[in-house]
Amino acid sequence: MKSETNASIMGNRKNKAVVETVAQIIFTICALFAILAVISITLYMILSGTPAIFQVGPMEILFGTVWAPTAAEPRFGILYVILTSIVGTFLAILLGVPIGILTAVFLAEVAPKKLAMAVKPAVELLAGIPSVVYGLLGIYLLGPVMYRLEKFVFADSTTHQFTGGANLMSAVIVLAIMILPTVINISETSIRAVQPGIKAASLALGASHIQTIFRSILPAARSGIMTAVVLGVGRAIGEAMAITLVSGSSVNPPLPFNSVRFLTTAIVSEMGYAEVGSTHRNMLFTIGLVLFVFIMLINVVLSRILKKGEVHR
Repeated sequence: MKSETNASIMGNRKNKAVVETVAQIIFTICALFAILAVISITLYMILSGTPAIFQVGPMEILFGTVWAPTAAEPRFGILYVILTSIVGTFLAILLGVPIGILTAVFLAEVAPKKLAMAVKPAVELLAGIPSVVYGLLGIYLLGPVMYRLEKFVFADSTTHQFTGGANLMSAVIVLAIMILPTVINISETSIRAVQPGIKAASLALGASHIQTIFRSILPAARSGIMTAVVLGVGRAIGEAMAITLVSGSSVNPPLPFNSVRFLTTAIVSEMGYAEVGSTHRNMLFTIGLVLFVFIMLINVVLSRILKKGEVHR
């Protein structure tokens, strides 16, 4: 009887060892695929984006202000396009992140359960709406409002070129709305994951509910909230379709009521008719490379800020 029991135990151990080994191999392969994907994308962007740098020159590309790829004397300056992406993303984050975090606080700490259960599906529905729908809503709902505001602000101007509502401000508002689901969902999850003892200790020391939220709960959930901000930045920078519809897609300085072009919209707008092998098409890949580097730098900076915050804590 004992021998049978020992054989059964040994058999189970061998089976578990086999399962563990197979699982480890599968996980390793998946991790290698992820690393290979990142390396492949990086190499492809470098190989595709560098030819135009040698053809046009980095100074002309990065600091030129004229984009005229089909002119008799082509110009490929993307300074205004880069600045538009920086300014537009910054303003969208400045507008959308506070609203998203406060909404997450409301859902996790303030709202009654029934109200939270009603609001939560609405937030999740925002995440499922295609970006082109955001663009269409921006055209038909936001555009007329912005055009009326533009006419009011520049009523006496003789030099302003009216955009019909398709301008930087419209793009910023649409971007801010589009990042809300990401910021709200991840921030709410992080707030709910804070240990109950932190809240209880703060209340026991005499802090009010609001003081506890802003001085105890949010600092404890900082890591998750910063992750939400990073993902929100990625969504804002990488958006193309909706922004193409509401930004006007013209290369101008990034002023509030100017028709502007982002890095993503520059690629989307012209890739369809750029001749294969031409400097124009190579420049579009260079814009993609600039966008890629831009996103990587932002991720590195935000990650370092997050790590410094954790060390100081």
